[in-house]
Amino acid sequence: MFRDTVKELLDKALEERQDLFLIDFEVLDNNAIKIIIDGDNGVLVEDCIFVSRAIEHNLDREDQDFSLEVMSSGATTPLSHIRQYKKNIGRVLGVKTKASEKFEATLVNQDEEGIMLEWKAREPKPVGKGKVTVKKEAKIKYDDILEAKVIIKF
Repeated sequence: MFRDTVKELLDKALEERQDLFLIDFEVLDNNAIKIIIDGDNGVLVEDCIFVSRAIEHNLDREDQDFSLEVMSSGATTPLSHIRQYKKNIGRVLGVKTKASEKFEATLVNQDEEGIMLEWKAREPKPVGKGKVTVKKEAKIKYDDILEAKVIIKF
């Protein structure tokens, strides 16, 4: 029952702020509430505070003791929500597929079905010696993605 109450409050807060979306939510046995959110434009500390207050201010600690932790999805956390792909168009992703393929390529597009990656590769010339740079692309369905992470380069 406590979990349901918290989930209703969380859903109401996310309805109010439709630029934010839920990545993970759990209530542990000791009433420790853990929430991970992301946003179409990233997540600020103020966004985490907004969600935290929307829940905490509507629960009575006299009735139920609890702890609450609201976090943003980390930079190295695998992408798990379709909206995360949309906000990362133009960035380089490391993608592992169920067919054991690995890609490190630029996310150029996404839709309800999957993602489109592009990268450049050096291949032997069709005629003569040497190599030529060619543009490659791959369309990968979400169901075929085992893991996708944003590659951060410095």
